Amino acid sequence: MVDEKDALSKNWKFDGKNVALYAIKGRRSQMEDRYVIKTNIMNTGISLFAIFDGHGGEFAAEYATTHLMKNLTNKIIEVKKLLDEKTDATEELKIFNSNTPDNLTPKMKTKIIKIEEHTPTKMKPISSADDSVISLNKHKQDPLNLKKDITTLKNVDDEIINPSSYLQKDGNINFSKILIDEVLAADKLLIEAAKLTYDIAGSTALIVLVEGTTLFVANVGDSRGVMCDKKGNAIPLSFDHKPQQMREKKRIAEAGGFISFNGVWRVAGVLATSRALGDYPLKEKQFVIANPDVLTFDLSHHDPQFIILASDGLWDTFTNEEAIECIKKHIDDSFYGAQYLTIQSFNRGSLDNITVLVIKFPPIWSKESQVVDHGGSKY
Repeated sequence: MVDEKDALSKNWKFDGKNVALYAIKGRRSQMEDRYVIKTNIMNTGISLFAIFDGHGGEFAAEYATTHLMKNLTNKIIEVKKLLDEKTDATEELKIFNSNTPDNLTPKMKTKIIKIEEHTPTKMKPISSADDSVISLNKHKQDPLNLKKDITTLKNVDDEIINPSSYLQKDGNINFSKILIDEVLAADKLLIEAAKLTYDIAGSTALIVLVEGTTLFVANVGDSRGVMCDKKGNAIPLSFDHKPQQMREKKRIAEAGGFISFNGVWRVAGVLATSRALGDYPLKEKQFVIANPDVLTFDLSHHDPQFIILASDGLWDTFTNEEAIECIKKHIDDSFYGAQYLTIQSFNRGSLDNITVLVIKFPPIWSKESQVVDHGGSKY
């Protein structure tokens, strides 16, 4: 029997500028949810938010929190720097081209040489998920005392990706491609690390990237995002990956797998979501994949009041519309209503960990950095 006081007292919370989070262990024996909040990363004007809902242990969700998000952040900074340098170089060339060679000073001629030498192909290429597998496993006990040296692992991401490949002709960054590449690359490394310790844990991934008035949402699994637009409507930001969906059911069958129903639909009678990070026994046969769906939203069109990101512990007890209505009524409460919504979900009988993140608009945090995450088991 669950001790309700213990279930509610074991919590994580963050109350920042226009972003807040509240999470509880709930009726589960351990907390397997993880989250990341990073606003105005390195003064780039780009912000990241993520929810990872682990299953079968903490390993995959913790990996995603630390390694995936670190690599994603580094890639964004790298590409943003490249774009800024390219933009500056273009502006400099316009100025220089408006002058005749005879009018150029020695200093200006030196600048021209430097600018012409600066091309994307001369930059050192970076590969996705370049974070070390060693750091993930150095404190992990090998259950079979295997004497394998993790340093012998080859880089599973054999394709070297030049950062310039993420720059579009219109002068924008292809954030959708970055999100997809980093999620898949991180999953490959996670699978290799998990095999060494026979850790079969998996995790969902819900990652939101905000740049200016554009919102990118990458989703793997059944954590979910919902937007409250200016009219108060609930706008889905992601769609759950479930085994019974036609495209997922077809994909699983073509891979030689099956789905079965025992209260809920499951892949091979095991997993209730058809996409996830980790889960290497199911991943090897491609019954489960980590390919994210990425949706893009124009915030100037929707003019949102707020956004809710949450693990399925919430969505097991609340519809999108109910969650939006709840936060609308409690947006002025502590944690922008995230605490109230989390506890109400528990009171409705949620059996899972519950994590709720609320982002209030307009985002005054766009000019100030806030960084917080939880990748450990302590409260």
